[in-house]
Amino acid sequence: MPSKDMENKVALVTGAAGGIGAAVARKLGERGAVVAAVDLDAVRLREIVEKLAADGIRVKAFPADVTRASETESVVDEVERQLGPMEFLVNGAGVLRLGEVRSLSEEDWATTFAVNANGVFLMSRAVASRMIPRSRGAIVTVASNAAGTARIEMAAYAASKAAATMFTKCLGLEVAKHGIRCNVVAPGSTDTPMLRSMWHDETAAKGTVEGRLAAYRVGIPLRKLASPSDVASAVTFLLSDDAGHITMHDLTVDGGATLGV
Repeated sequence: MPSKDMENKVALVTGAAGGIGAAVARKLGERGAVVAAVDLDAVRLREIVEKLAADGIRVKAFPADVTRASETESVVDEVERQLGPMEFLVNGAGVLRLGEVRSLSEEDWATTFAVNANGVFLMSRAVASRMIPRSRGAIVTVASNAAGTARIEMAAYAASKAAATMFTKCLGLEVAKHGIRCNVVAPGSTDTPMLRSMWHDETAAKGTVEGRLAAYRVGIPLRKLASPSDVASAVTFLLSDDAGHITMHDLTVDGGATLGV
């Protein structure tokens, strides 16, 4: 039986229609939280929310574009109006645009940063501004182990996640005096549609686990991909009272893929 230590606390999760975001929404709901599920993909978001609700989780869909300041402000206002003051924010929205730097388009670069970095800034600013007067709250940004480890054809993604990571730590330093904690979860290869979009044949999963010398990847020492639930568990821990004295921390969840660096 999951702990109910988050009973009736409002949690806003961006990217909730994605693999990790949906898993986070489920984990928080199982702990008793009331989940505001935010995503640009309104159709997929509705499907996820209906499934979660059928399983007894208190969740409501709020379609929104996290790259637009006006939408982040309005959706945060709407969540608090409908569900109550937010205790938790999970920045889970993200996009992946692959390509070597020489062939990467300006649009790919801009889109990647718009979602993965600017979206974190805009949503965190909106939520933190409301948490500060209440002197409580916790924020977790889902970044990537690529934020600290170079990857071929992932310059835009890695750079955007590095920006989101340092932004979250700086925010954590600024709001610590208000009792608000800000942390980062950095997943490695996780079995989601985003990861599978990088695979081109049936050997790709094996190559991800075992490593690929040509791509300078060492593989995953635990010999398995992460599940979205693995990442969601780390996010839930950092939001919980069990992590009450942890802030500005970067928790890597990659099965040892970056060798503890």
